[in-house]
Amino acid sequence: MTDTTLYSALATSILKGQLLVIGPLAVDQAKMVTGITVDSSNTIRITGNEKEVLTNLVKRFERLFGKASIEVCKEAIKESQLSISDKDLPDILK
Repeated sequence: MTDTTLYSALATSILKGQLLVIGPLAVDQAKMVTGITVDSSNTIRITGNEKEVLTNLVKRFERLFGKASIEVCKEAIKESQLSISDKDLPDILK
């Protein structure tokens, strides 16, 4: 899995976790993040600096829904069972 594919998969997992909590508003918020494209099946594609875009996605949810949304993002990453090293994971998700 390439870095771009991995980060896109992580972002998709975060979006799906947020969808369970806040519903379709999560998709609207994700689409507002520069470097993110969301398709009709709610799969995210990231362009640009993947780590930075992923951080911005989490911060977008945090701005609107507080610290609890970060925990939802962290849980979504754990449940995805995608393998990413701590050094490649944005600080906000550690």
